[in-house]
This record gives sequence, C-alpha cells and structure tokens, in this order.
Amino acid sequence: MNWNFFGRRVGRASKIAIKPPEPAQDRHGICLVVIVRNEGKRLNDWLTFHAVAGVRSVILYDNMSDDDTVDVANNFKGMTVTVIPWQLHTQTVRPALILPRQILAYCHAISTFGAKFRWMAMIDVDEYIVPRGKLQISDVLDDLMNFTNISLPWTMFGHSGFDVAPTSPIPIAYNRRARRAIGALLNFKCIVDPCDVTQVSTHKFETRKMGSNSANSLGHVAHNKQRKAADFITTDRLQLNHYYLMSKAETESKIANGAVSGVSREQREVAIRHKAEIIEDNPIEDTAAIDFLALHKLQTPDVFNKKFKG
Repeated sequence: MNWNFFGRRVGRASKIAIKPPEPAQDRHGICLVVIVRNEGKRLNDWLTFHAVAGVRSVILYDNMSDDDTVDVANNFKGMTVTVIPWQLHTQTVRPALILPRQILAYCHAISTFGAKFRWMAMIDVDEYIVPRGKLQISDVLDDLMNFTNISLPWTMFGHSGFDVAPTSPIPIAYNRRARRAIGALLNFKCIVDPCDVTQVSTHKFETRKMGSNSANSLGHVAHNKQRKAADFITTDRLQLNHYYLMSKAETESKIANGAVSGVSREQREVAIRHKAEIIEDNPIEDTAAIDFLALHKLQTPDVFNKKFKG
C-alpha cells in the first residue's frame, strides 16, 4: 500500500512519457544506468564484469548511501562512472500518484546523457548482462541495430550453498539458478536506444520506431504484453544473470533494508520469500558468466579482482 505526504492512500505511476534527446553525431557504445543504495561491497564486481564486457560508461544514481558506494564508483579505473546524488520523494497532486524515483532516474539519464550513446541498459547492481560465446555485449548488439528496444528475461540465481557472502567475485561464486523462468521469476530488463524512447518504466519501454514492441536477443519481435510467450523467451547470445538471493545472510539483509523503488517493506518481503522458494526448489548449475570470463582469462578470483587495479 502506498501513502501520500499527508497519510492518505495514493496510487503509483508505473510509466512516464518522455521526449527523447536528439542523437549526437558521434554517439556510440552502451551505457548502463543503475540506482543504488549501500552497494559498496558488490559494486566493484559489477563494474569490473561490465567493463570487461565492453560497457563504455555507467551513470550511477546514489540513493543516499552511507557506506563506500560512492568511493568505489569514483575510484573505478575500467570505464567512466558518473555519480548522481538521487533522493526524491515526489507525487502528482491531481490525480494523486507517487512518481517512482527509479523511473525518474531513468528519465533523467536518457534526457541528460542519452544523446551520446547508441544503447542504454537500465539494470540493477545484482543483474549482469552476459554475452554468450562473444567477447563483448556490442558483438551481439551490432547485429540488432535495426531495433531500438531489446528485452532480456531474468535468469534467477539462488544461494548456491552460501550461508554468508563468499570471498569470490559474484559472477564466479554463484552458479546455481532456477530451472525455468516462470511465474514470479519471469520479468525483463531492457536495452534501448535512448534517442528513440518515448515511454519509460522499470521493466518495459516504448520507442518511436517500435512502439509497444520489443525484440529479444535473437531479433524476434513481440508486443510488450506478449513477451512471456515461450517462443520469445531466450538466453541465447545475451543472458541477464539476476543474482537475486546471493547468500542467505544477504537475502535477510535485502529484506531488512527495503527497496530504492519505494515499494513497501512488507510487499518486498513477501515477494522475495516467494521467489526464493521457487529458485531454491531443485536449482541447476549455470556457468554462462564463468564461461564468458574464461574467454578473457579472468575466471579465477585473483585474476578477476586485479583486472583494473594498479
């Protein structure tokens, strides 16, 4: 349940319309947009992996972190990381709707930085875009240039046997996932052409060229409402690893700390525990991230951790 500033029940905007920026003549590459709070322990793994995967830039919206998140971001050497302080509590008056700070951050990123990039991906710090059999994300996206909206389904990873956080990097340590993307485990994150986006949400976008349609990593197109069809869901070429649970201790911390999206803590706990039950029901091994790192000779923790140090 959502409440306005005066303690009254209020709705929540699920999508926001936007005027896309005019593209710069030399725009290129992919930028990741992420909103975080107190992710200092995990951020370096996420930045390192995506820098290796050819990401050009990260726009990081910091939701009032009081750990070393900002220092980790500012000191990373593998690519450009731009930190934006981001603490908003906004809503419309008539009708009364909360404007989610996560969607507003995506709108700001597109409007402010989008002209410089061919692609923007709006993902979370526990989500990794893994090229399958390719050295970089762009090796796949180069074959999808006719599209302006790409949808990647979650591949949901569990505890992988860890009670507490492992010392190994996240994409190396966690290799057990749910058998299938079904029900509560099936959702999407998008890679879009920021200069074509007309409507922004967390899990779906609209663009001028494709309207309410999106393509998968094989170039098959479906309406946003039809993306959960079996013939659209694929992890071929690009796989979105969602390290959703991590260790058991981290899952409990995730529940206790609440969400940057503004969803109530009670709703969040119910959703997390439901997903955890499904993920941990007979999980299977998945080494897509390790296989990708092996192509770069980075599949061991020591070598991975030293990649952009010194």
